Amino acid sequence: MDLIELENATDMSLVGGKATGLAALIAAGEKVPAGFVLTTRAYQRDELPEAQILHWWATHCGGQPVAVRSSATAEDLDDASFAGLQDTTLGVREPDELLEAIRNCWSSLTSERASAYRERMRPGAPPPMMAVVVQQMVDASVAGVLFTADPLTGLRSRQAVDAVAGLGDAVVQGTVEADHATLDDGQVPQPIGCLSTAHLAELQRAGRRVEAALGSEQDIEFAFDREGTLWFLQSRAITTLYPLPATDDGQLHVYLEVGHMQGLRNPVTPMGAELLSRAVTAMGGAFSDVLERMMVFAGGRMYLDMTFMFRSDRMRQNLPQLFEIYGSDPRVAEQLMEHPELQARRAPLRARLRAVPLILRLVALAPSTLTGVIRALLQPEWGRRRAFQAPILSDAPHGESLEDVLNAAEQAQDLVMRRGMWQMLPALYGGLAAAALAEFLLRGIAEPGEVDLTKGGMPHNPTTGMDLQLWQLAQRARAHEDLFADREPEDLASQWRHGTLPAIGMEDFLARFGHRCAQEVDAGIARWREDPAPVFAAITGYLQLQDLTQAPDARFARAAAVAESTIDELARRARLQGRTLRGIAATWLLRRSRRLAGLREWPKFAWVQSIEQARNYLLELGERLVQRGVLEAAEDIFYLELDQARRAVAGEPQMEAVASARATYEREMRRVRVPAVLLSDGSTPESTPETTGATIRGRAAAPGRVTGPARVVTDPRTARVLPGEILVAPTTDPGWTPLFMTAAGLVSETGSPMAHGPTVAREYGIPAVIGITDATHRIATGDMLSIDGTHGTVEILDSSPVGDEA
Repeated sequence: MDLIELENATDMSLVGGKATGLAALIAAGEKVPAGFVLTTRAYQRDELPEAQILHWWATHCGGQPVAVRSSATAEDLDDASFAGLQDTTLGVREPDELLEAIRNCWSSLTSERASAYRERMRPGAPPPMMAVVVQQMVDASVAGVLFTADPLTGLRSRQAVDAVAGLGDAVVQGTVEADHATLDDGQVPQPIGCLSTAHLAELQRAGRRVEAALGSEQDIEFAFDREGTLWFLQSRAITTLYPLPATDDGQLHVYLEVGHMQGLRNPVTPMGAELLSRAVTAMGGAFSDVLERMMVFAGGRMYLDMTFMFRSDRMRQNLPQLFEIYGSDPRVAEQLMEHPELQARRAPLRARLRAVPLILRLVALAPSTLTGVIRALLQPEWGRRRAFQAPILSDAPHGESLEDVLNAAEQAQDLVMRRGMWQMLPALYGGLAAAALAEFLLRGIAEPGEVDLTKGGMPHNPTTGMDLQLWQLAQRARAHEDLFADREPEDLASQWRHGTLPAIGMEDFLARFGHRCAQEVDAGIARWREDPAPVFAAITGYLQLQDLTQAPDARFARAAAVAESTIDELARRARLQGRTLRGIAATWLLRRSRRLAGLREWPKFAWVQSIEQARNYLLELGERLVQRGVLEAAEDIFYLELDQARRAVAGEPQMEAVASARATYEREMRRVRVPAVLLSDGSTPESTPETTGATIRGRAAAPGRVTGPARVVTDPRTARVLPGEILVAPTTDPGWTPLFMTAAGLVSETGSPMAHGPTVAREYGIPAVIGITDATHRIATGDMLSIDGTHGTVEILDSSPVGDEA
């Protein structure tokens, strides 16, 4: 059938997004103007059933003036609104006018603006189809738009209304100054402009009613007729709100985004999130309950619930410093400490008693941990050997059943997290503590950034070792430079798989480092061993480096030499100032730190091996579930949670669950901004970046100053950074570090000086500035930058007329 009553318009593929939203409103008992839908079948045939349309107009709309509105299958969706991109015609009175308005609707689907938006929001998606909604016009006295959550602040407890007298299309089009009101839950609204108290009170009630019926916050078009009756003309999900973690205690919670510390700027796959949570709590031991309560995922990103610290007299004073350590603005913590709902309160007796075992656990751990740290400082070789010999992978065979394979995947990280990490940490803590104590002793002796210079060219770091071995591959590839330079990384990876690429040592490299990748703590991400295209992208980038004095190994060696000479200089300066003993102690600590602190990267290097093992088990399970007909592809297993995977093992098909999770994941992949701090009321407090002219202040992360053109990179997998360019990135993890080897400097939106990216930048002697909000949007590829990694500033010297993004 080409035409369907509006109340029966429930099949998205036939009637599109707008019609299904209207049908849902009718099913919820709301008032919707009478009408019908011309389905996508007519659009597919490109044939207008004119007689039927005119008959339905007379039958369903009484031949009255109607609105003709688009209802494409890619419109009014949860992840893309397509607001105003397809045609709407109001006040249609004549038969010919009606038919022409429908044809215009059809044509608008392929307009330049609609096509561009569709490609940006749903790249590669199949072409949509167009249905058309025809409805009676409402003789409106007041009309407009109601958002059931404040679209500016994200507050879920506040609704926002924009309205005008008469028809509301001017509000949607933005051609008039509308009357604006906000409706806070529990408060009586005050009249404003064309909106009376009665109007606002009814909208306030109706908004919450519709939101509950449709299951999410809504963007609603409405009209009050001359008799004061409220009609709904459209309802769709608000696509811009950031998802919230579930809470059930009715209290305000504060969530701090910490995933960027592990390079997790993109969303984590559902299975990856479950395994990541399990791994973190496994390492926590007696603290696992606390970690489990603190660690939450929102929008696929990892957050920590910091609420209990805000409500603790003892802990709250440390919050600004803690926010800064985790790469967030301490001023936001200070603002939140003034919030009336986040004031200190005495913990209930039950909570205080629950803390007793944790305190006892800390007391029990302290002697052995301290002993290990001291021994590692006195015997660095012992500390390194103990760390390198820590258990990582279980070699116990798993059973043959599907349940056994799933259990093996779930438990793959247990050994390294429960035992291995605790064996690695004393040497690492020793190295970090030595550097921190040395910096304390050198107060008044060392200049800003000098102690950081002593961290350059740090030995025993598996990530810098990986990058330097990658440079050696590039050197071997120079004998075949034309072949490598003329092909895309994906083509080179394909050739290597088929054995048609000259041997450069890729097999050995992947044998040692193939478990790595960008966003590597997510088990749902393919490893370099599976897809070496990012490795080939790095190699082709290195081949453009002609000045071998700037080669990574040369830069690493210079950074090591600078570190040693800086230690000598600090000792000399201490003697000249009459602080010889402090100088001797500090330089001893710095040299001990250099022999241990390279282990900063070792725990993650080891942990990621267990993540790859879990991934391999899951891929094996996925293949077997495909054979049983409960999944369509092996990789689908990563879009299930563990409980869903167990249902798949039991034989329950999970195609719908996978499709829903993939759609959510892809929506979050397109999200431009991720809040560093998120409140459970939906608001995202931020501070204004400190900017003076063209200078932006961030955080110092690796000392030095450099000037060069920007290279904005948001996906490191096939990106290249040319020699001398400054890498501008949303975040970094070890999967990004091959790009450092040709970069002159680093600017990132997130991070902490202790995170992986800044740590490696210091070792290469690359200046780095972190915490520049929206850096990948405020800076364009080609902009000439001057960055100061000692003082944490980025100056835009000259803006490129044409920028791009890798």
